[in-house]
Amino acid sequence: MSKKKTVLLVICILLALILSFMGGKTFSKYVSEVKGTGTAEIANWVFKVNGKEDVVQNVNLLSTYHNETLVNNKVAPGTSGSFNIVVDATGSEVGIDYTIQFLNESEKPQNLVFTYDNQEYTTIQDLEKNLSGTINANDKNKERTITIDWEWQYETGVNENEINQNDKIDTDNAKQLDNYTFDIYVTGTQVMPQ
Repeated sequence: MSKKKTVLLVICILLALILSFMGGKTFSKYVSEVKGTGTAEIANWVFKVNGKEDVVQNVNLLSTYHNETLVNNKVAPGTSGSFNIVVDATGSEVGIDYTIQFLNESEKPQNLVFTYDNQEYTTIQDLEKNLSGTINANDKNKERTITIDWEWQYETGVNENEINQNDKIDTDNAKQLDNYTFDIYVTGTQVMPQ
């Protein structure tokens, strides 16, 4: 093939390519873009303990005693009382699992016991294991009042020997302990929607 024919062939090919690109625009497809936004209303979260948010509650048993059992404004064998923990999710639009912990316990008399839901506990750690619960999103009443009774019995034991041993423990506690306190820490966690 001659040089002239080769150049002519290359020019024809280039022209064919140029024309195909120009003509291709005429046959292009239609494309449209429509923009929008996604929205979702966020469910309310409300969680209070004893009317407060994000506060660790401190309980001093002296302020929770039954007046007729108090001895010279002090807790002693024969005294008793009760306190409430009010867990409130009113206004929350999601379910809440709550747990209750007792922290920083100090100077507990050995024979002082707690009662919750008709069950007696000798330690506050055993008590806290049974204080968890759930407030469902669709519950009409979203407030739970947990009443805990405490008692330092006047005599502890089932026979004279046990009573004498526990009287000695009570006497030693009275000499060594000054003020029994603990902090209440309540955690609320959203229930996984189903």
